[in-house]
Amino acid sequence: MKLQPAFWFLLCSHLQNPVRPGPLRRQCCMKSPRNKEKRKARLPHATGETFSMCIPPPNVTGSLHIGHALTVAVQDALVRWHRMRGDRVLWVPGSDHAGIATQAVVEKRLWKERGVRRHELSREDFLREVWKWKEEKGGEICEQLRALGASLDWDRECFTMDIGSSVAVTEAFVRLYKAGLLYRSRQLVNWSCALRSAISDIEVESRPLPGRTELQLPGCPTPVSFGLLFSVAFPVDGEPDAEVVVGTTRPETLPGDVAVAVHPTDSRYTHLHGRQLCHPLTGQLLPLITDCTVQPHLGTGAVKVTPAHSPADAELGARHGLSPRSVIAEDGTMTALCEDWLQGLHRFVAREKILSALREQGLFRGLQNHPMVLPICSRSGDVVEYLLKSQWFVRCQEMGERAAKAVESGALDLSPSFHQKNWQHWFSHIGDWCVSRQLWWGHRIPAYLVVEEHAKGDMEDSWVVGRTEAEAREVAAELTGRPGAELTLERDPDVLDTWFSSALFPFSALGWPRETPDLAHFYPLSLLETGSDLLLFWVGRMVMLGTQLTGQLPFSKVLLHSMVRDRQGRKMSKSLGNVLDPRDIISGVELQVLQDKLRDGNLDPAELAIAASAQRKDFPHGIPECGTDALRFTLCSHGALGGDLHLSVSEVLSFRHFCNKIWNALRFILNALGEEFIPQPAEELSPASCMDTWILSCLARTAQDCERGFLTRELSLVTHALHHFWLHNLCDVYLEAVKPVLSHSPRPLEPPQVLFFCADVGLRLLAPLMPFLAEELWQRLPPRPGGPSAPSICVAPYPSACSLEHWHQPELERRFSRVQESVQALRALRATYQLTKARPRVLLQSSEPGEQGLFEAFLEPLGILGHCGAVGLLPPGAAAPSGWVQAPLSDSSQAYMELQGLVDPQTHLPRLAARRHKLQKQLDGLLARPPSEGEAETQRQQRLSSLQLELSKLDKAASHLRQLMDASPSPGGSPSP
Repeated sequence: MKLQPAFWFLLCSHLQNPVRPGPLRRQCCMKSPRNKEKRKARLPHATGETFSMCIPPPNVTGSLHIGHALTVAVQDALVRWHRMRGDRVLWVPGSDHAGIATQAVVEKRLWKERGVRRHELSREDFLREVWKWKEEKGGEICEQLRALGASLDWDRECFTMDIGSSVAVTEAFVRLYKAGLLYRSRQLVNWSCALRSAISDIEVESRPLPGRTELQLPGCPTPVSFGLLFSVAFPVDGEPDAEVVVGTTRPETLPGDVAVAVHPTDSRYTHLHGRQLCHPLTGQLLPLITDCTVQPHLGTGAVKVTPAHSPADAELGARHGLSPRSVIAEDGTMTALCEDWLQGLHRFVAREKILSALREQGLFRGLQNHPMVLPICSRSGDVVEYLLKSQWFVRCQEMGERAAKAVESGALDLSPSFHQKNWQHWFSHIGDWCVSRQLWWGHRIPAYLVVEEHAKGDMEDSWVVGRTEAEAREVAAELTGRPGAELTLERDPDVLDTWFSSALFPFSALGWPRETPDLAHFYPLSLLETGSDLLLFWVGRMVMLGTQLTGQLPFSKVLLHSMVRDRQGRKMSKSLGNVLDPRDIISGVELQVLQDKLRDGNLDPAELAIAASAQRKDFPHGIPECGTDALRFTLCSHGALGGDLHLSVSEVLSFRHFCNKIWNALRFILNALGEEFIPQPAEELSPASCMDTWILSCLARTAQDCERGFLTRELSLVTHALHHFWLHNLCDVYLEAVKPVLSHSPRPLEPPQVLFFCADVGLRLLAPLMPFLAEELWQRLPPRPGGPSAPSICVAPYPSACSLEHWHQPELERRFSRVQESVQALRALRATYQLTKARPRVLLQSSEPGEQGLFEAFLEPLGILGHCGAVGLLPPGAAAPSGWVQAPLSDSSQAYMELQGLVDPQTHLPRLAARRHKLQKQLDGLLARPPSEGEAETQRQQRLSSLQLELSKLDKAASHLRQLMDASPSPGGSPSP
């Protein structure tokens, strides 16, 4: 039964799957009474409750980083806890097809390996290449999840381009269209010229610029300056010396201007109301209009109106009946409406030509720094353009109102609660959702253009929607009154926004729309993810579509955890070199391997140099092997519901040492139990000493804390409780106190039973957070008699607070904390006099009868834990023994430690003087520093107090040693403890 010498972290690194009872997990999805009876027989503690959850599907293109690892660690801990409680558990794995990202990766690969562009292939051939890439590279995320110990229901693994997902997406599109919630219209959309596709609002990064800022943009030959306000004069028609100066941050859109607007009460322009202005580039006459949305105090108070390239201008133009003029094309070049001198130029190259033309015509009025927010495509890094496009849109207002009410009513619980404010704000300002994407990889929109109707000029009404082409043809026949076979249908080449299918992920994963039993049985669904706008956006989409399509919320609780940052507080970024693969922390990695990974990525040379330098600084010797359990425990130890999580590898390494401590503790316990040990039933456990009673009380309190932490989903409470019990209660105190007791002959029966009970319960409490270590050690414990034990710790009963409540004695723990304070005082006294090997006798004295009784109950543990010899009691009022040093324990008690014969004053006094000189030098240095502010000054004052206290102790010790030198030995003068 002995543990063989081994390293737990090697075990954690190489065991890819924690023990999971496959048949049990499959039965979670079965609902027949027979299966329920089988499951009850296998799990006698089964509750009949259900806990179901889906993993937020990561993009198939990438790999998991530490932020994902936090999600997995929290989710898996909750899943394992519910499973051990006896709940029916379902945790659905899956990945997202990531339309834009995947297509970009495959296009780069084709160009790099074959020199082929996407449009040189047919759509079908390109999609075959994508699927081929997915089969080759798409398994990396699953490998990472398994390395993290995620106990997912792998037989239910989903991919958002699977047949089931495709059916769900098509069904959702058709139902929304028939309900009037999905329509086609020509509107302004967020457009990425680099991707040549519309993008979602959440994929638009609002980048604040303090003033002039140069950016290198995709496809642009030179850096472009932003954060500037250009002033341009619009001459007043018929008045040679009159002009209206407008300020713009986008002079390249000047060819698209159709008016100039001012506020109706702005006295500077009242006399120009109704007049015409000359366009500074073309000379075309533009109306000067008045609108209350214009802010007269900004700039000159006059703004140019470009309805085809600005959402605000589009609304203003619609109010005044202005026709939009599109001057920027899909690829970011200028259109034919800009005339030959600009047509075909990159829009930011055209900007410089336009500015030059304005200067030549004398209509340029200067530029100035202008703080602004620039919309950047998070996918490509290009500046987002607003283009008029015919696209499919989802009406969101009604569904958004239902989502907002779900949170207001409490039907949907967002945790932490501060996310509710963001939720309500988002849904109160929600607009219609553009779901068209100009890609090949994705769910192709199930809409068809009726060519004959389109030829008549009926642009938007010539589209039909159907689950299949045959169904669409029937709709078209009804629309046109002609036989469907005679009609020509062309399917929309666009695909749906990836967010559309990912919002349906929980539904399609559980069989919707083909199967409803799973959906009804396992919903509402619990969800966890990173506390960011991105995930709140995803949750919002799911709630909207879920309530509309199924009539029920897709989940009842949403836990949004913190964002993981590095130890310097920086957001994880590939360009900073601080993005880490969890497997590199689990298994360890050399610096050269980290650097090679950077070079194999998609960073440009400048970013690569910065990232490589940062890596060399942060990980000069690479990353040491830490193991899965240490990483999981570290991630869960932070307050997931609070602020951002600052993670350092050194912190993970410290929990690796904690795991080593648990391993060694179990090795000691198993050796103490011996080969013939037979555990007693828990109800027969009978502590024989105050120390036995104390450790059982600590164990019961730990179970209470763990249960409260899991119920509130604040896992930092659980990790803190477990760390404190295993390290400070069990290892540092009880095991040390019980070692001499176990050496008694005959050996008492009770301590081994208490040790077994603590190991068994403690490992089961630990199992959801450290599944590998807990499983390995628990399997080595001797089985209890009287029935088969669980085949794995992951289905063993999780210790409930109520089952251990009878052991909890808060008053005993409070009293023992006084004993521990006395132990610390004794250890400090030994350290002051440098008693490294000697075990001095100790006398304790108190004027309080209750305190005297407390000491009497724990005399033996006091001596063992204080590294002292025999500990006795000195009656109240009795004189202090000669040659013994005194240390206060409280206002009413003190300890006396024997020094006579154990310390040589002539040897120790110079040592004390040397230590005093060193500390005095540190104190003088601190006093010489000028006072700081804030936290730095607080830390300085604390250090000053600590040094002054230590110096005072050394002075007292030196004084006592000098007294010992002056006093002659007094044989027999010391009382016997």
